[in-house]
Amino acid sequence: MYQLNFDSIISGQISFQTTSASLSMNAPKKTYVLKLYVAGNTPNSIRALRTLRNILEQEFKGVYALKVIDVLKSPQLAEEDKILATPTLSKILPPPVRKIIGDLSDREKVLIGLDLLYEELVEAEALEE
Repeated sequence: MYQLNFDSIISGQISFQTTSASLSMNAPKKTYVLKLYVAGNTPNSIRALRTLRNILEQEFKGVYALKVIDVLKSPQLAEEDKILATPTLSKILPPPVRKIIGDLSDREKVLIGLDLLYEELVEAEALEE
């Protein structure tokens, strides 16, 4: 079973980075930089983080960096990035910046909303040609 220590994750800004030796050396992979804004240790924050980690580990293992920001502890960061509701996921890189609000429970909507599914389909088609 997949378990996270939410007390340490939600307690402030925590950066997650994954690496993978299984990445192909022939095809350079993009690195996806994401920020998840949460409001403390609420059920929606926990659900959003758990869902996002599952999506990232299944679809983008080794090619993402995730920063979790608790807006209750760092309100200035939420204000700078114009975050009005939590949880909010923001894709910083690759451009363009995309944001999605909610608990991220619909995997396909998350991928489409952040332009992640489209980018993967385009890359797959390019490799087939």
